[in-house]
Amino acid sequence: MTGDVYKILPRDIWQAFSTEGELRLHGVDARDGFVHLSAADQLQETLQLHFAGHDNLVVAAFAVDGLGEGLRWEASRNGVAFPHYYGVLGMAQVTAHFDISHGPAGHVLPDALTQRIA
Repeated sequence: MTGDVYKILPRDIWQAFSTEGELRLHGVDARDGFVHLSAADQLQETLQLHFAGHDNLVVAAFAVDGLGEGLRWEASRNGVAFPHYYGVLGMAQVTAHFDISHGPAGHVLPDALTQRIA
């Protein structure tokens, strides 16, 4: 499989990731023992379900072909396969990142991200 998968991060977690160079498991990721990611067509729903009302978010993109065997597609919400990463994600694997704003109607994706996931 090619393309990108995405990780939604609160800004403080993103800042720690960019400073330390490795993404530490937090929240549901720490509980489940892997990094929850989203495919392009899952990103908006993940924002709505798990980050409603949150602002100061960053979406990090990772190339599927750069994640190797640590990336697994496993049934999750409604039996749909979601990307899960078993291992440590490094900043060197980030292919792009995007600031997500929050408006009255919900999260607003920047044009560059909207074009990337289209």
